[in-house]
Amino acid sequence: MSKERLYIFDTTLRDGAQTQGVDFSIDDKLKISSSLDDLGVDYIEGGWPGANPTDTTFFETYRTNANLVAFGMTKRSGRSAENDDVLASVLNAGTKKICLVGKTHDFHVKTALGISLNENIEAIQQSISHVVSKGREAIFDAEHFFDGYKANPK
Repeated sequence: MSKERLYIFDTTLRDGAQTQGVDFSIDDKLKISSSLDDLGVDYIEGGWPGANPTDTTFFETYRTNANLVAFGMTKRSGRSAENDDVLASVLNAGTKKICLVGKTHDFHVKTALGISLNENIEAIQQSISHVVSKGREAIFDAEHFFDGYKANPK
């Protein structure tokens, strides 16, 4: 019988920074990532490189034994994955692991992105394929998955 392993994926440095009144400095992010590393956390999502100066600088200065993960979004409509500057900034962070968020609820795809469901699926596929083609581990953050599944299980 083989044992299964549970991997811990921490989002404190990104999701935690979205809390009202929280504004991590570079030093805060370095101390927090070091503490998470000391705890043995497997994956530490460091933030969104290119989204703000703090996250960009953090990825230039981090030192951790854990798998540091750069967070970003799938390619934008009307661009190829190879020519999307937002996706490029995530790849340029130099991490071996990348987490891309993509919408998985019909309402958000049609209303927020203003694209078809097929175009959204293609954007997700092309973005993940591009990350993998660069020799990186791709992790997909299925935004609004449960609401999307409830509205459209297909």
